[in-house]
Amino acid sequence: MAAPRERPGPRSAPSLRGLPGTDRAAEFGRWKAQCLGRADLSRKGSVDEGAAGLVQLLNGREQYFTTSSCAGRIVLLDGGINGFEVQKQNCCWLLVTHKPCVKDDVIAALKKANGDAILKFEPLVLHVQCRQLQDAQILHSVAVDSGFRNSGITVGKRGKTMLAVRSTHGLEVPLSHKGKLMVTEEYIDFLLKVANQKMEENKKRIERFYNCLQHALEKETITNSHANEKIKDKNNSSYTHKKKRNTEAACGKCITEENAKECENDDDPGMSVTIFPEDY
Repeated sequence: MAAPRERPGPRSAPSLRGLPGTDRAAEFGRWKAQCLGRADLSRKGSVDEGAAGLVQLLNGREQYFTTSSCAGRIVLLDGGINGFEVQKQNCCWLLVTHKPCVKDDVIAALKKANGDAILKFEPLVLHVQCRQLQDAQILHSVAVDSGFRNSGITVGKRGKTMLAVRSTHGLEVPLSHKGKLMVTEEYIDFLLKVANQKMEENKKRIERFYNCLQHALEKETITNSHANEKIKDKNNSSYTHKKKRNTEAACGKCITEENAKECENDDDPGMSVTIFPEDY
């Protein structure tokens, strides 16, 4: 499986496979600092306002950082004249908006079309690199429960764990062919009503995602805190028993097998990777 596409960097990152837990965390931290320290190479050059809260929340946690994002948008593309399959790098962007769109703006933009113009609504897209698989699973569960059913986890050859947050409620409709408008203005008005409704639904899903993610991360912090306290208590208990055994040995007393048994570590829970679930 090829490594996920990311912003270009000065050098490729080393593999995480085979590294101890502490070294893995340190290497992930270096990747995060390197990625967030680069210039924004997107067409807009900044994070969309609608996704800013999510991006800030994720980047504020040590186990995540975002590599790309789009809050959702309505776009009018002028593609080639050899079919309706549009490649973004080979087309002209006639109109781009992250807010509800009106018919007059689309009609004005269509006058500049020379090929096959296509109206699209694209919902939230968010790519997040995760420190480990368990972190990705938490984020994936929240994303799916919030309505982003097309989300999936990808684990690369070098140990990178990426989560793509995506949805299926998009829209893509051809409007013109070889510069000639193929639909009525009334139909364009209808399409925009549908697109704007999808934009509003996308906004609600983002808000739900943010609130659920905030709750899940707070819950995880509390759980980890309790787990650390238990480990600390076990270590202290083990030290106390060991000290007692040493004292008894010095006094010539018998050390039982039960007292000599060391505390066992908690078993690592089983993990599974869900890549693009089929039930969305």
